[in-house]
Amino acid sequence: MVLLEFSMSPSTKGESLSPYVARSLDIIDKSGLPYQLTPMGTIIEGEWDQVMAVVTACFKAMSADCERIGTHIKIDYRAGPGGRIKAKVASVESKLGRKLAT
Repeated sequence: MVLLEFSMSPSTKGESLSPYVARSLDIIDKSGLPYQLTPMGTIIEGEWDQVMAVVTACFKAMSADCERIGTHIKIDYRAGPGGRIKAKVASVESKLGRKLAT
């Protein structure tokens, strides 16, 4: 199972990029894969081909009207079942003995 964290944004569209981020989030949300939006990117959980297909779809949608796109991707693969998008945070919280502001 793969946890993939990525951010993608055009570098030629001015200061506010939220319309482009929203376009990607629509694709991510409709994929049906577990995800978590953060202020600096989005984490998606799934099989390799699934998460890479989502990133590719986001890129294709953005490249339709963006001439330059910056993308940062971080991938963590671990054999076994899913659910790590929440389990990793829960593990740290259990060691601290309290909930974190995530």
